[in-house]
Amino acid sequence: MRRKIVAANWKMNLDIIEAAEWLGEVGAQVHEGSCEVLVFPSFVMITDLMDMYQGEHIVFGAQNCSHKESGAYTGEVSATQLASIGIEYVIIGHSERREYFSETNEMLREKMEVAIKSGLTPVFCCGEPLQVRNENKQKEFVKQQLEETLFGFSGAAVAEMIIAYEPVWAIGTGLNATAQQAQEMHAFIRHEIAGKYSLDIAAQVSIIYGGSCKPDNAKELFNCADVDGGLIGGASLNANDFLAIIKVASL
Repeated sequence: MRRKIVAANWKMNLDIIEAAEWLGEVGAQVHEGSCEVLVFPSFVMITDLMDMYQGEHIVFGAQNCSHKESGAYTGEVSATQLASIGIEYVIIGHSERREYFSETNEMLREKMEVAIKSGLTPVFCCGEPLQVRNENKQKEFVKQQLEETLFGFSGAAVAEMIIAYEPVWAIGTGLNATAQQAQEMHAFIRHEIAGKYSLDIAAQVSIIYGGSCKPDNAKELFNCADVDGGLIGGASLNANDFLAIIKVASL
C-alpha cells in the first residue's frame, strides 16, 4: 500500500521563533494514525527544530543539496552533511530551483546520485510551465524530465523515492489545476514508471501534488486514485491550515 504523505515546504519563510511556535502547534496534534508528515525548513534552523521536537511522527528534510559531494563550494550544503545531522529527505528539482537557479536535468540527476549515495530519500519534483500547458505538451515535457533524471536509477531506488508533480502554472499565479488535471498527470507519471520499470514499482511510488494545495481543495485532490498527498507551500506556513490538510490526508 502506498504511503500518504503531506510535506511542508517553508521555502525562505518563518524565523526561528515562528517556526518553533508552528512546531509546537502541529507537533501536539500529529499522532499515530496520521499520514506521514514531512517538514522542510530553512537550513539554518533544521537542527534546532529537530532538537525541539520530542515526538515520533514528524520527519525533517532539507529543501536542497549540492550536486557535489564535497569541496570548495562556498555557501553550498552537501548531502553527506545533511545525512550526518539526521536528515532523511531532500527536495530535488523544485520549479523555483529550476527557474531561479538554472538547475538543469543533468544537474538534478547528479544531485539525486549524491543524495542516494548519502542515504537520503529524494523528493523529486517535476512539472510543466504555463506555456507548455497552453500548447498541450505537458506530458512530453514531464516525460523528458523523468527520462533525463529519474530513469537513470534502478527500480529499487525509484520505489523508495517520493515524486512531487508541480503544475508550475498553478503556483502563485491565481490559476488552479483541477483535480481531474492533477489525476491525469499523476496517472501519466505512474504509467511512465510502469513502462520503464514494472507495474509493481509504479504501484509502490508515492506521487504527491505540489500545485497550491489548500484546505478547501485538499479533499478533492487527495480522493484522486493516483494522488498520494501534497507538497504544501503557502498553506504550510499556517499551522491550522496545515493541520487541516493533514486531517484530510489521514482519512
